[in-house]
Amino acid sequence: MVAMMVGSRLFALGFLAGLGSAAGVLPPRALSTTRAVGTLESCPGYKASNIKTSPSGLTADLTLAGTACNVYGTDLRDLVLEVTYESDTRLHVKIQDAANDVYQVPESVFPRPGKGAGGSSSRNSDLKFSYKTNPFSFTVTRARTGEVLFDTSAAPLVFESQYLRLRTKLPDNPNLYGLGEHSDPFRLNTTNYIRTLWSQDSYGIPNGANLYGNHPVYFEHRSTGTHGVLLLNSNGMDVKIDKSGSSGQYLEYNTLGGVLDFYFVAGPSPIEVSKQYAEITGLVAMMPYWGFGFHQCRYGYQDAFEVAEVVQNYSVARIPLETMWTDIDYMDRRRVFTLDPERFPLSTVRGLVDHLHEKNQHYIVMVDPAVAYQKYPPFERGVEDNVFLLRSNGSVWKGVVWAGVSVFPDWFSANIAKYWNNEFGVFFAKDTGVDIDGLWIDMNEPSNFPCNFPCSDPDASAVGFPPTPPPVRSPPRPLPGWPCEFQPAGTSCKRSSDSVLGLDAAVYSVLPPDDAASISVSARAAVASGKQLGLPGRDLLYPKYAIHNKAAFQDSWNAAQGGISNHTVNTDVIHQNGLAEYDVHNLFGTMMSTYSQAAMLSRRPGLRPLIITRSTFAGAGKKVGKWLGDNFSTWDHYRTSIRGLLAFASIYQVPMVGSDVCGFAQNTTETLCARWAMLGAFSPFYRNHNEYLPSIPQEFYRWSVVAEAARKAIDIRYRLLDYIYTALHQQSVDGTPMINPLFYLYPNDASTFALDLQYLYGPALLVAPVTQEGATSVDVYLPKDVFYDWYTHARIQGEGKTISVTNQNLTDIPLFLRGGVIVPLRTKSALTTTELRAQDFEILIPVGADGTATGQLYLDDGVSVQQSGVTWINFRYANGVLTARGSFGYRTDVKITKVTLIGAAGAGGGHCSGSKCPVDKSSVVVNQSLRGDFAIKISAPR
Repeated sequence: MVAMMVGSRLFALGFLAGLGSAAGVLPPRALSTTRAVGTLESCPGYKASNIKTSPSGLTADLTLAGTACNVYGTDLRDLVLEVTYESDTRLHVKIQDAANDVYQVPESVFPRPGKGAGGSSSRNSDLKFSYKTNPFSFTVTRARTGEVLFDTSAAPLVFESQYLRLRTKLPDNPNLYGLGEHSDPFRLNTTNYIRTLWSQDSYGIPNGANLYGNHPVYFEHRSTGTHGVLLLNSNGMDVKIDKSGSSGQYLEYNTLGGVLDFYFVAGPSPIEVSKQYAEITGLVAMMPYWGFGFHQCRYGYQDAFEVAEVVQNYSVARIPLETMWTDIDYMDRRRVFTLDPERFPLSTVRGLVDHLHEKNQHYIVMVDPAVAYQKYPPFERGVEDNVFLLRSNGSVWKGVVWAGVSVFPDWFSANIAKYWNNEFGVFFAKDTGVDIDGLWIDMNEPSNFPCNFPCSDPDASAVGFPPTPPPVRSPPRPLPGWPCEFQPAGTSCKRSSDSVLGLDAAVYSVLPPDDAASISVSARAAVASGKQLGLPGRDLLYPKYAIHNKAAFQDSWNAAQGGISNHTVNTDVIHQNGLAEYDVHNLFGTMMSTYSQAAMLSRRPGLRPLIITRSTFAGAGKKVGKWLGDNFSTWDHYRTSIRGLLAFASIYQVPMVGSDVCGFAQNTTETLCARWAMLGAFSPFYRNHNEYLPSIPQEFYRWSVVAEAARKAIDIRYRLLDYIYTALHQQSVDGTPMINPLFYLYPNDASTFALDLQYLYGPALLVAPVTQEGATSVDVYLPKDVFYDWYTHARIQGEGKTISVTNQNLTDIPLFLRGGVIVPLRTKSALTTTELRAQDFEILIPVGADGTATGQLYLDDGVSVQQSGVTWINFRYANGVLTARGSFGYRTDVKITKVTLIGAAGAGGGHCSGSKCPVDKSSVVVNQSLRGDFAIKISAPR
């Protein structure tokens, strides 16, 4: 949800223009004069000594090789190098301080992968580590060919108290992907390009900016193979990609601290790199089956009556609605863990949820991390449990979010799990609270958007927060089939009590600005040495190196003007375990995700939670899905949504991903929303969401053509739902991406390397939407392979060139089946996924050039964390016979009732294109149970 008030849109875009004179900003810190300051060019690098090798790697001491340059901090004299061949395809290289004081990403947040299957050795590894001793540099090469993948000799290593630099050479015009989160092209720019990693509330997802999350990994694809590089470091950083006359093309890390903790994976195929990266981050969470249904939300629903009317209107329009969402509108004055007693009273909300559940639909609400600084139970319990971020004097650190002056959870505090679980258990109790089915977490960069740094007077910044709520009203019109709470006056129904979880709204009183004495706790202990808690004596607010964080008024303000703290928690805050916010800022969203998943499991043990977050770090996909933030209703952001989808699903291992369909901010249009309704149906997470008035409503039923487009797209999506659910399961097992850029499947076709407007939904379905406003055609690149039109099943021989797909009206989206991949389909769609799961299957067999095809189908109960039995079928078609082998532990009465063979007669010969190709298919009606292996004979058409 957008971090702003209506009418104050510039507020979230950085320092206000009026602050250009630095009014309200602390003066720059005076520079220390106790040490000589040089230039980066004068930095001496390090010398390696005491080198000890073993079959599994090596260790060495690194000592500063000359006079310290002290450019952005104090050069550390003594470092240690550790190199480990963790598996045959993974190499771990870590450079850290010898004293073990410098902060490292905690294992509690990012568990290290360790050695796979007993580890590897330099003899068996696909990668080779080599080094030079003085000045120290290292290379990573392919063991079999000697091809250099990473070479740090381009510039001396710099390792200072608040700045690290390491540069690697690259080939000219490299194919680089990753380093997110960003809205730039999927294939990264390679000239004068900076990717900044520093979480910020980034309304409008601007190009060239740091966005909500951080994934310091890149994949590089070459004609000789693909490899991946992860720098496990959560400090703010700039990754610079450029070329110079002296060192040529390069990639350079510039971090505000931490250590150089690298993982290299060898591939050599793009999909293998993705799978190997998943071994480092952890395999993704399996989501509930219903999570793949269509979701509807809006920021600004007036009350529970409007929410109910939206649900009713979707039903009347016969557009399948699986899950209804509510933004922060449901809260009492924007306070988390409360209900607005007038607009969303408990009895009415429970009636809404009960109605949805009776119809096999679901309900999700938003929870923000910030807790209102007011005398109400969630705040008071948090103080009692000592779970909020504190100032050095023991008082709570205060910022400003939607509820006004607010405090923030310390995810490293000792009692945070107890506190978070309890708040979820009370507020979302099945029998007495809001019985949600999933969760939406937002503002977890964390956002402190109304309060400009140094946020020394949050009460002044909180004027206007919370915003004025909409008018209170009675039910405006009858809703047939709904509980009495939703009917107008005069209905002879007994109404339920309007209590709000036993909390009287009158106790939600604002605390005085200086009420810290009553809520303070003991000040933090001094930072212990040798425990990776961060070097003492650092300037945590004003680092000398200015990352290009766009939350600051100017990039340069990220240094002496403290811009890295603007609109977020100040970076000098120390967590309960001694870590500085300066070091762990980028982990906030992922830690909230971890504790929120645990809280959802605590209240509904054994059931997979669907949790969608905004801010992520490497490894977030183990717990949650991700929506792509506060986009605009523009054609550019329609296109950008595809790039984000590709990056998160195929690189960052966060596959449950999607954008706000039709756009969040500004007014959408009928044509844009129709196109986006169809495109969004082919992302794993599919939700229509937009912002507060005066933006127009954009539910799909608002326009007849959009409604038609949505019904058509959802019909296809739902029939394919088990196919894509199977693809997610595969990714949860071994990291195989469920969404693929074309070069993943066609790595030798250079024309695919930069494609980011068409993609593969699962292994079989090529999605190629119309992407230009007013267009009724689109050029689609088809690699040299066999494809089939999804709608007509006409065979199309890809020739490594584009084809023009014409006559695409607003209810069309070009789709192609990839030959050789079997697709299981439900025989028909349904209004809910519960109804869908009762439909039988059709098996679609589009044969490849060799006349064969393979595929998979995974079945389970769709909701349980631990399954009592699953079915996993491997299909193969060859020589007129479809065989199915696998395990059949999930008991179901659903059967295969139809098998359709496509392209068998033309396999192995002839070339045709589009309309020139005759439709070659045959279908057989069967009655095949899914309880054991089977074979079905199919005759090809003559």
